[in-house]
Order: sequence, then C-alpha cells, then structure tokens
Amino acid sequence: MNRHKTAKKMSFLGFGLRESRRDAVFTAVTGLLTALIMFVPIGFGESGMVSRAMRANVKIVEVNNEKLKIIGPVRQGEQQLEITILSGPHRGEIHASSNNLMGKMEVDKVFARGDIAFAVLNLDENGAVTYAQVIDHYRSSKTIFLAAAFIAAVFIIMGWMGLKIVISFIFSAAALIRILYPMILRGWNPIAGSLIIIVIITALIMFLVGGLSRRALVGFLGAMSGLFFTALLAFAFTRWFKIHGAVRPFTETLLFSGYGHLNLAHLFIAGIFIAASGAVMDLAMDIAAAMDEIKKQQPAMSRLILMRSGFTVARQAAGTMSTTLLLAYSAEYTAMIMTFLAQGVPLENVINMVWVSSEVVHTLAGCFGLVLSAPLTVFAGGMLLGTGEASAAS
Repeated sequence: MNRHKTAKKMSFLGFGLRESRRDAVFTAVTGLLTALIMFVPIGFGESGMVSRAMRANVKIVEVNNEKLKIIGPVRQGEQQLEITILSGPHRGEIHASSNNLMGKMEVDKVFARGDIAFAVLNLDENGAVTYAQVIDHYRSSKTIFLAAAFIAAVFIIMGWMGLKIVISFIFSAAALIRILYPMILRGWNPIAGSLIIIVIITALIMFLVGGLSRRALVGFLGAMSGLFFTALLAFAFTRWFKIHGAVRPFTETLLFSGYGHLNLAHLFIAGIFIAASGAVMDLAMDIAAAMDEIKKQQPAMSRLILMRSGFTVARQAAGTMSTTLLLAYSAEYTAMIMTFLAQGVPLENVINMVWVSSEVVHTLAGCFGLVLSAPLTVFAGGMLLGTGEASAAS
C-alpha cells in the first residue's frame, strides 16, 4: 500500500515538473515575442519635427510674466523664458525662449524658475541652436522611475508570477501601440482589427497566468464569448443611440491630420470592448480557477453540481466587477457631471447630451458583456472541467 502511495506521489511530482518546464518554456517564448513586438516599426515618421532639430532637457533659469494676463485661474499671453540646456552637445548653453498660453487650462503649461522642461532645439546648417522651443515639463525620468518601482513591487510580491504579469502588461501595451493603432491608421477596420488583437492578448494572458491547462482554456473561452457579446452590444447600441464617435479627445484632430478615412463610430465601438476586456478576463479567470479548485477537492462531483457551484462564484464576482467598471468609467467624467449638477441642468437634458449618452453606452455595454461572460464561463467550465478525475490533474 505504501509502495503504491509513494509511486503515486512520485508520478504527481513528475507531472508537476513537466508542467513547470512547459510553463517556463511558454513564458520564455512569450517574453521573446514581446521583445520582438517592441521593435516592430510602426512606419510613421516624426512629421511634426523639422529635419534639423534635436531634443534636450533644459532648466528654466529666468521667467518674465509681464506679458501674461491672469483672470482668476486662467492665464493668457506669453511667458518669456531664459533656459539652460542640460543634455546633448549644447549642454550648458543659455538661450531665450517663450511659452504661449491660450487660456485653456487643459492644454496650457506654466513654468516657474528652477523647473526642468523638455525642449526641441532648432538648429542651423552649422549645427548651432537658432531657437529652443519649450514643449512641457520634463517627465521621462519620473515615468521610468514609476514603471521601475511598479515592476520591482510586482516581482517582490508576486515572485515567479510577477514575471508573467510584467510580460502580459508589456505585451498588451506593445500590441496596441505597435500593431493595432498603426494598422487602423493604415485602413484596418477598427472593430475587426481590435477583435483580432484582443483575442491574441486574452489568450496570452490567460495561458500565462493559468498555465497551459484546462483551467486557462475555460477562462479564455469564457472571456472571449463575453467580449464578442460586448462587441455586438456596443455596435447595436452605438447605432441605436446615434453616437457619431467624435466624443473622445483628439478624434477631430485625427481626422484633420490626414486620416479622414477613419470611421469614428467603429473606433468608438472598438474602444468599448477593449476597455471592458480587462474586467472580463479577470472575471472569467476567477470563475475558472474557483471551479477548477472545487473539482480538485471533489473529483467525484458531477458536472451539474460543479456548474451550480460555479454560478454561486459567478454571481458574487460579477456583482463587484460590474460596479468596478461603473466607477472606473464614471471617474473619467467627474468634472463634467459636477458641472451639470452645479448649473442645475435638468436630468432629461443631461441624458440626451451626446457626451453623456456615449458614456451610458460605454458603461452599460461593457457591464452587459461582463455579466453575460459569467454564465458562459461556467458552462465552459462544466464541459471541460467536469469530465472526471483527469480534469483534477489540470
């Protein structure tokens, strides 16, 4: 009897070793793929930059606000600046510059003496600086510090799983920025292109986090079914509400920049299910992991009972996740809602505004798809995990 238990234990350890090796190989391959995507050329040059120009960090050494008009919180006019170049071959040189303020707080930047700024230096034929255009406050080093702190915290707290989290995080960002967005600019349909990329991102994240197992497959199938329903709902409600899509910042600017072929309504629809994909993946994996653990603890459990247990988990998780989506989306428009409240705008007027209607569609379509993904994940879990003792090893 003891010999049988020992053999069974060694078999289990051997399976775990094979699983960990397979998981490590998959993680390494995914990391390599992520690195390759990071270097995919997007094919768009720096069209806004003159040919003889270079970037540099500068320090504001003097500020003259005599030409600046201040009306309450709004500032309009010109700041005359004196800057010292801190990087590059022109380091140490002192130049005059200016900062024009249009009276729009969302785009204006105000400098004070001692600030570190990011600037573009225009050069003449001999390489000398003809004019230094101050762009904005310098934030690159702070961004790198924040990203490094996040990665370090993930590794320290999550260990081996932290590496998978970082890879999935970087892969998702790279796939969107280096592949999806440039291809949409070149003429891809935003809905079809976004679905393809989201399928790839979802598969990678699910199988990185859940391993190459039935549990991860259940999460993937549940997440994808929810996202397809979200896309269908977003398409239907966007057309029904007659939302043109030009409700997001910079969409009009994009049209006037030479990309008039873009379908802004389709771009808006794609944004809905891209934004909801993270929450849908989270919910699907939570349900799949819970059902897998239940099956491991009770291998003899029937498929129907397993699905009932999965529905119990799904109800709890879907309730909190729907509220999470609502809070995340509404927080972006806090100032707009407060403005309407402060001005006493009637509720019916607010509901019929295109900005508000677009957020209603964005939020409810995402939540609708999220809720639908729960039973679909439970069904997939019942079919794949509730097939006997073999699934308990997954």
